[in-house]
Amino acid sequence: MPDDACGQHEQLKAVDVEQHGGRSNLMRSDELDFELPADLIAQTPSANRAESRLLHYARHDRSVRHRTFSDLAGLLRKGDLLVFNDAKVMAARLALRKITGGRVEGLFLAQSRPGVWRVMLKNIGPVRPDLVLYFADEPQLTAKVVAKEGDQYWMELSSMEPAGAILERVGRMPLPPYIRREKEHDPRDEEDRRRYQTVYAAHGGSIAAPTAGLHFTPELMAKLDEAGVGCAFVTLHVGLGTFKPVTAERLSEHIMHVESYELPQQTADLLNLAKQDGRRIIAVGTTSARVLESQLGDKFVATTGETSIFIHPPYNWRHLGGLITNFHLPRSTLIALVAAMVGLDEQRRIYREAIEQRYRFFSYGDVMLIE
Repeated sequence: MPDDACGQHEQLKAVDVEQHGGRSNLMRSDELDFELPADLIAQTPSANRAESRLLHYARHDRSVRHRTFSDLAGLLRKGDLLVFNDAKVMAARLALRKITGGRVEGLFLAQSRPGVWRVMLKNIGPVRPDLVLYFADEPQLTAKVVAKEGDQYWMELSSMEPAGAILERVGRMPLPPYIRREKEHDPRDEEDRRRYQTVYAAHGGSIAAPTAGLHFTPELMAKLDEAGVGCAFVTLHVGLGTFKPVTAERLSEHIMHVESYELPQQTADLLNLAKQDGRRIIAVGTTSARVLESQLGDKFVATTGETSIFIHPPYNWRHLGGLITNFHLPRSTLIALVAAMVGLDEQRRIYREAIEQRYRFFSYGDVMLIE
């Protein structure tokens, strides 16, 4: 990691301690637990992206109203600036086989150089020096497992093609494990390729979708523009840690994952103008929120770097005036961020009502607007 990035991490840590007033170590991770009926975990997306249900929460009077996401343009104010994460999800899920025919599940993480991949492997068993895996959909393409580091593996492929081209042919969308699909092929694979991707996705590299953005359509984006709502884009490549539960007893003990991001100059200019004019900045998703809150000063600066910021109660927001986000897993860093915006008691109340009203939860589920 570059020295300046390390320095930024230390500054963020110091800011976090200051903003938490030395009290963050009092919050237990089990305070983010809740009981969710299994049938509320969405297994497929809504028939139309913008027809997902929208829970509208207003912090000024703690009101909860039930809407449809297509109502969004009428709920926001003229001059609001929405900030989207335009990361593109790779078809990173791999179906592999041993020479014996045994199935191995893989997840592509990165390509260090042509033909050398870093992956997660499930059901791999003991790794021998000569272990070769075959891609189920392209048996002539093989991968030799050459090293293991922690829970990750390095493979040398028989092809020097770019990873993106190979994944386009043999990969599946890396849906979270709570979305159930058949092991190697599923009738819903093509729909997942289309729907587990935002309509504005531009920069490949993510192994999970910025799910708040899945509800937007080109038509809704046009309505937002007509209503005078601005749009700006950042890129944060969603990594393995996004769905990692907080296992530490205290939130302050959780080690946050590091993710790379880019805040381009055009976006920095739009954000600074919005702040100067006193207009609201609303993050579309927790990933966009983390990018914006990683900016340490009052002024936004074009940045390419990494962030490990962990936002949880109590937290003093530096930049955001609102958030659009899905309903998240218990004891996750994502629900902690929501609790930091509305307060822990209100987060619990909102989620109780969402469950009572039978909202659909998690990646393919419904959405909420916090303002």
